[in-house]
Amino acid sequence: MTTMRDDFEVKVEFLVARLREDEKAARALKPGKSADVAQLQARVLADVETKRRLLSWMYEPQEKVGDWGDSFWGGVVGRTITSQWMGFRQPVIEELVLSYADHPDFRPQWLPIEDDAHPEPRRP
Repeated sequence: MTTMRDDFEVKVEFLVARLREDEKAARALKPGKSADVAQLQARVLADVETKRRLLSWMYEPQEKVGDWGDSFWGGVVGRTITSQWMGFRQPVIEELVLSYADHPDFRPQWLPIEDDAHPEPRRP
């Protein structure tokens, strides 16, 4: 019996692969005498590093819960806390994935539904 991976896991793997591609492309640039190319290279590398830090931030609750799972109740509490925190943080990663919507490996079902994409701000 095969188990389906969670769609969010697939999105994370997709994002990690895109970050590797972006970093490789930026490092391949040869700035030479063009300051613009050097600035673009630095900006792309900084962007990749920022997105990687956000990925680490996403999984931070799991790391902080740590060994709570050694006992039954500790495991229940740990999973509950982790699930809630990751649920709050997950939209950040999903927004990062959307920035690669033009990539051939991007799945159309990852696009937000129009009504949910950009809700109208509340007016006072």
